[in-house]
Amino acid sequence: MASYLNSSMVLSKPKQPASHLDFLNSQHLSSWSPITSVRWRTHHQRCSVQQVKVRASSSMGKGLKVMISGAPASGKGTQCELITTKYDLVHIAAGDLLRAEIAAGSQSGKQAKEYMEKGQLVPDEIVVTMVKNRLSQPDSAEKGWLLDGYPRSSSQATALQAYGFKPDIFILLEVPQEILVDRVVGRRLDPVTGRIYHMTYSPPETEEIAARLTQRFDDTEEKVKLRLQTHNQNVESVLSLFEDITVKVDGSLSKEDVFATIDSALSNLIKQKNATLGMAAA
Repeated sequence: MASYLNSSMVLSKPKQPASHLDFLNSQHLSSWSPITSVRWRTHHQRCSVQQVKVRASSSMGKGLKVMISGAPASGKGTQCELITTKYDLVHIAAGDLLRAEIAAGSQSGKQAKEYMEKGQLVPDEIVVTMVKNRLSQPDSAEKGWLLDGYPRSSSQATALQAYGFKPDIFILLEVPQEILVDRVVGRRLDPVTGRIYHMTYSPPETEEIAARLTQRFDDTEEKVKLRLQTHNQNVESVLSLFEDITVKVDGSLSKEDVFATIDSALSNLIKQKNATLGMAAA
């Protein structure tokens, strides 16, 4: 199976800042496939994350292994920022790895670039190898890791497990389809400033701005539903492997409430791991 990553997703970096709204993140400013989450951190996103008070600790999440999944517009990017801020985990996203390998001119990067320049999907073995190599880095082993939106299929998950990489917890952000569709369909781009607006939740300040706003070609209800259908199918295949460690979180709540649920789950997990280590040392 090939990975859902192509050149437009990895090579195209948005030049303008995205909106401050959680679900209007910068991944929507460049082309992407139904289940790709190549994230570019912007000033607006950092400010949004900083508004949620978290206390970072270099040892709090030591050795914690986390996978997180969420549909487009689920707010996953914001939660990844909050998790890494508090638990000091190594944040790993497949799209970012591909971009870095291509920029570095590595063998894997060159191979991936050849496929993407032809408009073809990057084979699983290339992306899995990149992810495996990043998970094997000393900082990932020491600090723990947060695998963002990956694996996207059971074959990818099985490949990672074969390399010995198994998560302690699989976090799934659940948002009703009607909310996701509403978030995406109401989104508009200001081509002058690069800011993302939402016609309901963050409308333009003036009629002049409103008149020049544009909508992405794939931000239509029909195409959004197709993307969500593909995402859901892939998530189901992955969930079947992680049923016993899956924590489902209501992503329709505020970012503070969503993070509170995730934070509680991770804190409890750390307590359990520490208790187990304590018993083993006794």
